[in-house]
Amino acid sequence: MVESWSFLDTVESNFRPLVVIELAKGTKEETIEWFTKRIVDKKANGGAQLLIKPLVMENGVENIYLVGASHLRLLLGAETVGLVKECSDNSMRTFTYSSRKTFKDFADDNHNFLTMAECQYIIKHELENLRAKNEKMIPGYPQAKLYPGKSIVRRLLTSGILVQIFPLHDREELKKLRHNWYGRVKVGYQPLDDIRCYFGETIALYFGFLEYFTFALIPMAVIGIPYYVFAWEDYDKYVMFATFNLLWSTVILEVWKRICAILTYRWGTLLMKRQFEEPRPGFHGVLGVNPVTGREEPVYSSLKRQLRIYLVSLPFVCLCLYFSLYVMMIYFDLEQWALDYHKDNESNFSSLMLYVPSIIYAVVIEVMNRIYRYAAEFLTSWENHRLESSYQNHLILKVLVFNFLNCFASLFYIAFVLFDMKLLRQSLATLLITSQILNQFAESLLPYWLQKRYNRRMKKRMCSQKTDRDLSIAEQVNMEKEMGTYLGTFDDYLELFLQFGYVSLFSCVYPLAAVFAVLNNITEIYSDALKMCRVYKRPFAEPTANIGVWQLAFETMSVISVVTNCILIGMSPQVDALFPDSKMDLVLTVALVEHLLLAIKFIMAFVIPDKPRDIQMKLAKLEFESLEALKQQVRAFQMQL
Repeated sequence: MVESWSFLDTVESNFRPLVVIELAKGTKEETIEWFTKRIVDKKANGGAQLLIKPLVMENGVENIYLVGASHLRLLLGAETVGLVKECSDNSMRTFTYSSRKTFKDFADDNHNFLTMAECQYIIKHELENLRAKNEKMIPGYPQAKLYPGKSIVRRLLTSGILVQIFPLHDREELKKLRHNWYGRVKVGYQPLDDIRCYFGETIALYFGFLEYFTFALIPMAVIGIPYYVFAWEDYDKYVMFATFNLLWSTVILEVWKRICAILTYRWGTLLMKRQFEEPRPGFHGVLGVNPVTGREEPVYSSLKRQLRIYLVSLPFVCLCLYFSLYVMMIYFDLEQWALDYHKDNESNFSSLMLYVPSIIYAVVIEVMNRIYRYAAEFLTSWENHRLESSYQNHLILKVLVFNFLNCFASLFYIAFVLFDMKLLRQSLATLLITSQILNQFAESLLPYWLQKRYNRRMKKRMCSQKTDRDLSIAEQVNMEKEMGTYLGTFDDYLELFLQFGYVSLFSCVYPLAAVFAVLNNITEIYSDALKMCRVYKRPFAEPTANIGVWQLAFETMSVISVVTNCILIGMSPQVDALFPDSKMDLVLTVALVEHLLLAIKFIMAFVIPDKPRDIQMKLAKLEFESLEALKQQVRAFQMQL
């Protein structure tokens, strides 16, 4: 790179606010002065070389700051974070400032070459990489210790000095996105490229998976409707539906991998190199030296962490699982009471009472899932994992194990212990429909209603103030800083995971499960779009190449569904009639078929490439060109010697 960081100016006349920093009220002046100086300082001096401007509110308090950057600074930052952009020859390459002219739509005066989401991601990266040099503490706060290499922003957050950092909405772009996304009812695909440009790849990939999963459910729903109409009480015929279920649950996940590769290649994240992970903000320990980076950072004994996991977390999870099973047995007692009441009365009211235990149990399941989630987050944080990826993996494992048992244990008990297919159908329908209604209300409708009330109050208050040139941006910041914080796609993927379980495990007993799942997902697309655009603060874009550990979770559920459906087929009167003399032969035959189907599933996963052929060729070509460029650099260096 010919240009260096030193020539960048820290003042720009056309300041464009991108990110908001909110400090705690009463933050000491020396702290504010030190922090803002580090933000605008040159890179050579350990600063971020960004632009910052205080936002004076109506009460005169200056605890909110707007952060931006010059166009040139953002381009150099794009190279630092390794953004991948499309070249003029339609290939995807890692952006470098020296080769900027080779990229499609690049011009020195084109400030839209980088999307707003990419600009905000660059600023977030630079702020998080502001590190202490020789400071031993945050000025003005002796208790907030620092050491060389410590992230300043993370220390400010953990000390309570920094309240929040969030990216601003672009109101004009958001208005266009809302209109194209959910502003009108239409049959068609979501504007995934627009979603990606505004919210980033992680959120766009979730909506892409939600859309794909909804379309993948349609064949199950189409087959399920006539199956429900013509074979409702004929349980002998669920063999055919279960067989189709086996093939469906296997194929859709393999096809998704290819679609995911197509999307992420087009967005450039398939080529992005994984960055070295820094310690997560909540990680603590004795100050030591990282043997990889050579920097000072907290060090925590892995033995202590393992003891916490196996002596505290694991017993607690087991205790919660036992409590879940205990609640399940109470549910079956209620079911028996409702059945006895119906037998004694035989009325319309008693018929309705048959569904009351399942509805109550479904509500209890949702409440227990949410309470356990908070406990799991506390335990995982207490385990003190160094990396965010390790923290997320342990949290997901805890939550998935409990949610799986809590949601499906009663269905397994009814199917394989009670052998009551009628009760299984009733319980599955009630659990599925009730959980969908509760999730829609809790995740979208209630937050939207609360946010709408707050916006009305805020507009009235802002209109009563004197108008000045900063009123519009002040109004926007005031509204957005009080919005809820979007905590990521964890809950959204978890909801789809449980829905996939309801459909793939037992839907042959209740064929309309896929129909209700499709209807729920259609409304989910609109409600999730609504909450992203109207309820929550804009989240920072996070580049990603896939849906991460959730792919493994769905594949595991698919394997379990193969076993479940094979057992259901073996329990059917049709198959049972083929082995009138020996039940052992039936068990062995079902086990053999199950092993064969699992073998076919894994063979299909191996045979079907995760990436389409054309993308494989493009990736191979880029790798070859990179190796050739490296060879030329080595030759040039040898010739100089």
